[in-house]
Amino acid sequence: MFDKLEDLLIRFEEIMGELGEPSVTANQERFRKLMKEQSDLTPIVEAYKEYKKSGQDVADSLAMLEEESDEDMREMLKEELSAAKKRVEELESELKILLLPKDPNDDKNVIVEIRAGAGGDEAALFAAEVYRLYVHYAESQRWKVETMNVDEIGIGGMKEVNFMISGQGAYSRLKYESGVHRVQRVPETESGGRIHTSTISVAVMPEVDEDIDIVIEDRDIRVDVMRASGNGGQCVNTTDSAVRLTHYPTGIVVYSQTEKSQLQNKAKAFALLKAKLYDMEQQQRHDAEAELRRSQIGTGDRSEKIRTYNFPQGRVTDHRIGLTLYKLDRVMNGDIQEIIDACIAADQAAKLSRLNEVG
Repeated sequence: MFDKLEDLLIRFEEIMGELGEPSVTANQERFRKLMKEQSDLTPIVEAYKEYKKSGQDVADSLAMLEEESDEDMREMLKEELSAAKKRVEELESELKILLLPKDPNDDKNVIVEIRAGAGGDEAALFAAEVYRLYVHYAESQRWKVETMNVDEIGIGGMKEVNFMISGQGAYSRLKYESGVHRVQRVPETESGGRIHTSTISVAVMPEVDEDIDIVIEDRDIRVDVMRASGNGGQCVNTTDSAVRLTHYPTGIVVYSQTEKSQLQNKAKAFALLKAKLYDMEQQQRHDAEAELRRSQIGTGDRSEKIRTYNFPQGRVTDHRIGLTLYKLDRVMNGDIQEIIDACIAADQAAKLSRLNEVG
């Protein structure tokens, strides 16, 4: 581990030197790549420098203890030694986590798909509420939300909604939301007051950018244009602006109608299709590496029931990590950071455990 850290420290110094060269600053692509590498290395290098300093503090305190005879001074040195040793242990754990292999998609924007499952209208109503949950969370992170397609029902529910969230590290946090979400409550339409259970599915997919090679052959795709349906208004429903794509090899069908322009809807539909194809490729890879998937929380089995929202008791339970919170109102308003942080911590612990087993 420490050989690797020394290598990273050397690489960091090289990058800092390169960034000061006029030839590099003139080459925008090279400059951006180096800035990204510098940004990725900075937390590791800073933690390693502090680790080395704390290690030196331990050595200095031990040396001074050997020479010191005054009891008061010895007591003070012992306290400093204890604090430095504790910090060394903390930084060693922190460095192990920082050196874990990084998900290459973590810095990407995400495309989220929410679908109503079992429970009819109640599931569609809950899908709309979860959509708003993510919009509120994105706003709290100062991320941008852009709706790509929505299939609404008359009472305010959504059978399906696709939207993009753009922001630094969006995928690194929202990837833990993929899976089946279950709601338990008394529907407003239920006169007998019985608790119903409904489900929705959430798929969080990284946006596919230029560095990922997803080829869609013209012969494999059918493009249909049509008039948008639903609450479009202002000429959305009077022009052939909606776009539907059918991908023959996989049977995937995507639809976009939120823009007035057919070209904009087509671009959104292709972005969604690429994300779905890339996600399918990732799922197949995870299935092939079953052991790896078991050691990770997040981008695993999409059919897995990950969370239950129990309205009568005001609680939310994440089944993967055994976390229960009694703040359902706040969660439904987008306050999900505590759940995400717990998922990240559990994911890191599982990966560290697996690395130790391999080691």
